[in-house]
Amino acid sequence: MNHSPNPAAVEPQAADPPATPLLHVDGLCVDFATEHGWANVVRGVTFSVDEHEIVGIVGESGSGKTVTGLSVLGLVPNPPGRRSGGSIRFAGRELTELPERELRSIRGNEISMIFQEPMTSLNPAFTVGDQIAETVRHHRGAGRKAATARAAEMLDMVGIPNAAQRVHAYPHEFSGGMRQRAMIAMALACEPKMLIADEPTTALDVTIQAQILELLLSLREQVGMAVLLVTHDLGVVAEICDRVVVMYAGQVVESAAAGPLFERPHMPYTEDLLSAMPQLGAREKRLASIPGRTPEPWNLPQGCRFHPRCQYTKPECTADEVALRAVADGRKSRCVRTDELELRGARS
Repeated sequence: MNHSPNPAAVEPQAADPPATPLLHVDGLCVDFATEHGWANVVRGVTFSVDEHEIVGIVGESGSGKTVTGLSVLGLVPNPPGRRSGGSIRFAGRELTELPERELRSIRGNEISMIFQEPMTSLNPAFTVGDQIAETVRHHRGAGRKAATARAAEMLDMVGIPNAAQRVHAYPHEFSGGMRQRAMIAMALACEPKMLIADEPTTALDVTIQAQILELLLSLREQVGMAVLLVTHDLGVVAEICDRVVVMYAGQVVESAAAGPLFERPHMPYTEDLLSAMPQLGAREKRLASIPGRTPEPWNLPQGCRFHPRCQYTKPECTADEVALRAVADGRKSRCVRTDELELRGARS
C-alpha cells in the first residue's frame, strides 16, 4: 500500500512575520505656544525606519521636518513646545513614556543626532577630542585616556587627517567640512543603532557634500546603523535614501521608496518639489518655483493644506481634511485626486 502523503493534505508553511521597524513614529503631534495660542506644527505624523535603512524626510522650511527629528529624542524645548499626542517606539520601547534619565542614556548612545550647524553645536572652549571623548566617558564609563584614544579613532574613521594630533585642536581650527565630520565622529562614537542627521550638508560646497554623503553610506555599511535624514535637498535624497517621507505644513503628504517617488510622484506638492530641482544641462530653462508660501500653523487652510498653491485644485480639495491613504506598491499619498492625476517625476 502506498503511504506517501497526499500533497493536497500538506499544510502550507506560515509566512515569516513582517520585521518590526527599528523606529516607528505613529500619529505624532507637537504644539508650540504662540501669541495666537497653541499652534499645531506637527500633526499626525507617521513613518518607520527599518534596521540599516536610510529614510529621508523632505519638505520646505516650516514643514515640520526638524521638529519631527527632535521629537524622537525628546529634544523639543518645553516651553514653548509640547508633544500633544502620538507614539514613538524605538527597538521595542515606547520613548514617550521613559523618564528623562532613561532618555539621556539613549541619546548619543543608541540614537545619535547631527544638528544643522556644526560650528554652533561644538563648544569653542573645548577641543574637538574632548567633546567626542565626553560622550564615550558618559555612556561607556571609559577613562580619560581611553576616551581620547576613541576620539582619535573616530576622527580617523571619518577621514580627518593626522587624527592623533587634530584630536587636540579646537573647533575654529577645523574647516566647515572637517567640523561636520567631527560632528559625525561624535555621533558615532558609541556605535548607535540610529543616526538622525539634520541637514548634514547645509552650507558645504558640493565637493564636501559628496564626501559627507559617501561617508554616511560607508558608515552605514561598516557599523550597520539606520539613518533618518532630515533635508530640503532632494538631490541628497536621490543619492543615498532608500525611502522618502514628504512633509508639508506639519503633515506627511506622501511616502514611498525613493526610486518610484522620483519616477512618478502621487502628490502635487511632491511634483512641484521635484520640478524645482536644478537640472544639469537645463540652463536655457527658468528654474521652477512653487507659488505662494507655506501657511502659518495658526492659520491653516480648510481641506488640503496645499490647495491654495496647487495647480490641480478642485472644490473637493477645499471641503474636508484629506487623509493620508495607501496607494499602489505600499505608497501613501494625501491627495483626493491621486487616482486620476498623472504627475511628472524628476526625469520626465
